[in-house]
Amino acid sequence: MSDPTLALARQIIARASVTPEDGGCCDLFAERLRSLGFTIEFVDRNGVTNLWARRGATRPLLVFAGHTDVVPTGPLDQWTSPPFIPEIRDGMLYGRGAADMKSSLAAMLTATESFIGANPQHPGSLAFLLTSDEEGDANDGTVAVVEALMARGEKLDFCIIGEPTSVATLGDMIKNGRRGSLSGVLTVKGIQCHIAYPHLGRNPIHLAAPAIAELGDTEWDQGNEYFPPTTWQISNIHGGTGATNVVPGSVEIKFNFRFSTASTVEGLQQRLTGILDKHGLDYAIKWTLGARPFLTERGPLAAAAESAIREICGIDTELSTTGGTSDGRFIAEICDQLLEIGPVNATSHKIDECVDVAALPKLSAIYTRILEQLLRP
Repeated sequence: MSDPTLALARQIIARASVTPEDGGCCDLFAERLRSLGFTIEFVDRNGVTNLWARRGATRPLLVFAGHTDVVPTGPLDQWTSPPFIPEIRDGMLYGRGAADMKSSLAAMLTATESFIGANPQHPGSLAFLLTSDEEGDANDGTVAVVEALMARGEKLDFCIIGEPTSVATLGDMIKNGRRGSLSGVLTVKGIQCHIAYPHLGRNPIHLAAPAIAELGDTEWDQGNEYFPPTTWQISNIHGGTGATNVVPGSVEIKFNFRFSTASTVEGLQQRLTGILDKHGLDYAIKWTLGARPFLTERGPLAAAAESAIREICGIDTELSTTGGTSDGRFIAEICDQLLEIGPVNATSHKIDECVDVAALPKLSAIYTRILEQLLRP
């Protein structure tokens, strides 16, 4: 008999849902969750499909969260098999979204079905938060649901996001936080002139260079138990007219902080502008806060996850905050205990994305065991 998690994963991988399209995935989940006694609510916004489904009205509230959208396939002729026709080869399930993160969604649903089947009168509440806008701009996805929940005073006690977090084998790493992302566009102003008469102008690239060197050498913080030190990196520099005989009038520098809970947005901004001021630059900065850092320290959710992984996979997991941003940055606003737990990340977003078939029932079992520890009488 086919494993139910594998069967469901194949079913939703077959639904082309390139961001911000949902491909009918949320309707499929809504139908199955409704049959389990969940109240179904769609919080759609600007063409994005968002599902909030809840069963129960008491606390604690445990939420499974994730995204149904996937990144574009890339060149179809480079795929060994069509990306939206799931195929099993050599023990791996291939298809766009297999790792990121339709297998996790399938495991969440089958775990919920198994748990409710065995514990129909469980204490507390269960919910699902699904969106089709995570891989894109993420302006109308999870954030829209969080805003709706905040408006009516709903808070989450525990949240599990199904992002692919494992490195070499299922369960070897889970995420208990993510770094923040603070970007800026710095424009340093000079005076344009003929390159043969530099005394008549001010070269902004030359003026900015010492400040750039100091910014690159600055230790912003030392990190902490869970986070590496904050980093500052330049992504783009542009200056000049394209001519070889003109000193530019300005230079534009795009940069980014990936920062931990050891620093604040305001503190990083003040320290950076202080260095620019020290070097006497004439400048302007446009700031963009992509995400604040969040962290779940050891507590009931982490303990339940560690115990479940040890029992199901026979290994001790590592709590980590590495990697980019996730929708956890929005959910953390209304949830103090949040973890990301999912399959191996190695093929996410790649051609021939895949997941180990043997990992699917194990992931469902991990989720089920966490539910049993946190919600069972």
